[in-house]
Amino acid sequence: MKTNSSFRLVFHGKQQVELEPFELPEVAAGQVKVKVHCTLMSTGTENIVFNRLFDEGTHWDKWVKYPFYPGYAAGGEVESVGDGVETLKPGDRVVFRGGHASHAVVNAGECYPVPAEVPLSEAVWFALAKIAFHGAVAANYRLGDRVLIIGAGPIGQMSLRWARAAGALKVLVADPLKERETIALTGGASAYISSPAGEAREEILEADDGCPPNVVIDSTGHPAVFAAALDLAGKGGRVVILGDTGQPARQTLTGDVMMKGLSIVGAHDGHQIPGWDQGAITGLFFSLVRDGRFSLGGLNTHTFVPDQCVEAYTCANRDRSKTMGILFNWKS
Repeated sequence: MKTNSSFRLVFHGKQQVELEPFELPEVAAGQVKVKVHCTLMSTGTENIVFNRLFDEGTHWDKWVKYPFYPGYAAGGEVESVGDGVETLKPGDRVVFRGGHASHAVVNAGECYPVPAEVPLSEAVWFALAKIAFHGAVAANYRLGDRVLIIGAGPIGQMSLRWARAAGALKVLVADPLKERETIALTGGASAYISSPAGEAREEILEADDGCPPNVVIDSTGHPAVFAAALDLAGKGGRVVILGDTGQPARQTLTGDVMMKGLSIVGAHDGHQIPGWDQGAITGLFFSLVRDGRFSLGGLNTHTFVPDQCVEAYTCANRDRSKTMGILFNWKS
């Protein structure tokens, strides 16, 4: 990759990714230019897009048009600032919602300073933490809640940490991939059930002193999990659909909703929460990370240089059980 040029990843079609040069715009008033050090792949969203795992007519189908520029979690160093920018200066380390690219011109107000104690490779988790924060708000956690997180992928891992930070009594994690157990336990899981959610009822009850969870978070985006989540929730429980499936017609409503008086709520990155914009959520996230109440250690499992983009997405699809945080290193 040439050091004096700007490059970015692009999807030209289904399962077609490459690195391409692009012209960076001039820095206007109120903007900053950032030299990106690393970007974090959102394996759930990006794999749905990369493999076109969505039905025609869904919001995914309307969103994914080619060329498509993936990614939304970037971290780097401010290189220059435009007129009127007083909150940032060259050399500041920041994170922002941006695609997989070597450089970016961003509105200064959309860049968030990274505390000195937090490495950029961990700070870029701020975007996935923000998505999971929407699920935590939708769950309306109360002290002493018994929580089940279905799915131990990146969003599930962030959901687990928010539930712990909110004061849940127990947080169980169910995922058939045993390889994700250590990361979940490190993040505060009370127990890890390595079985599909639809087959895990007895294990979940045993791990939770015979009590069904009163909050269930479906972080998977797999349409078949919805019915299992309804089955596992206790009477009067809350079920949060946080994983955004590309096949909503396959999600099945069951009699559990009526018989148990369940509440179902959807949470999405695009929702607006009064008082909780991206900056406020990121500030809370970094505070919890610095205080040791939001563990990020061990989440990053793979790092690729941008020239290895084909290999990176192949890895995300082929080695799902072994991957968690997949980083692109743009620093060199």
